[in-house]
Amino acid sequence: MAYVTTADGTEIFYKDWGPKDAQPIVFHHGWPLSSDDWDTQMLFFLGHGYRVVASDRRGHGRSSQTSIGHDMDHYAADASAVAEHLDLKNAVHIGHSTGGGEVARYVAQFGQPQGRVAKAVLVSSVPPLMVQTDANPGGTPIAVFDSFRAALAANRAQFFLDVASGPFYGFNRDGAAVSEGVIRNWWRQSMVGSALAHYEGIKAFSETDQTEDLKAITVPVLVLQGDDDQIVPYKDASLLQAKLLANAELKIYPGFPHGMLTTHAEVLNADLLAFVQK
Repeated sequence: MAYVTTADGTEIFYKDWGPKDAQPIVFHHGWPLSSDDWDTQMLFFLGHGYRVVASDRRGHGRSSQTSIGHDMDHYAADASAVAEHLDLKNAVHIGHSTGGGEVARYVAQFGQPQGRVAKAVLVSSVPPLMVQTDANPGGTPIAVFDSFRAALAANRAQFFLDVASGPFYGFNRDGAAVSEGVIRNWWRQSMVGSALAHYEGIKAFSETDQTEDLKAITVPVLVLQGDDDQIVPYKDASLLQAKLLANAELKIYPGFPHGMLTTHAEVLNADLLAFVQK
């Protein structure tokens, strides 16, 4: 297995598939998952001749279960460590949910200044800010995130099962085509990671204001989200992202859930490929 060691000694696991001289497509996963959540997209882009790269965030998947650095700054720095280690250039960075926050900070603070990034994609992503504040009255109340922390600390296994079988994929909606395999795979990925990283990661994805990250990005960005996203309300996420980004293309999918990259992979993959090939 391949790892890169960061400046603070954390080992970040990564996958690197395909021809090394091909354009890199780099995937950033959501909370509390791993790079495995992108396997469908990685195989799809690999089949179209691209180099595909994905890493496990610190404390998630196969990366070190470190006790430090569970914040957006470290997430972005770790992503940069992988990109620099592999010397990725002209890359397209695609992030889902918390991974979208990681992409925004990485592109703004590392990838774009280093000239490594061609484009970016934010899928059902958390920026600019999830939590409700005086300046963000439409955000999600802090009590919701406190309830996530309480449920995780009390019984992480059950909490993760409830999320996967309910709102994440929209399986709690009437008439939903529930997939037991998808639920088990979400739970499997999540339980491999560190409870501490997942607990502290809630603050990272909900309370990090990334307004300035979005404003700093000048490369083309595709913003995708479903209007039935029960995890990250699209009116407080993708609609604001499109306004803050200098060069954004926005697409809202009627009825699609937060985990649409899995439930509607064929649709998402086609749109991602079209954007990459522009």
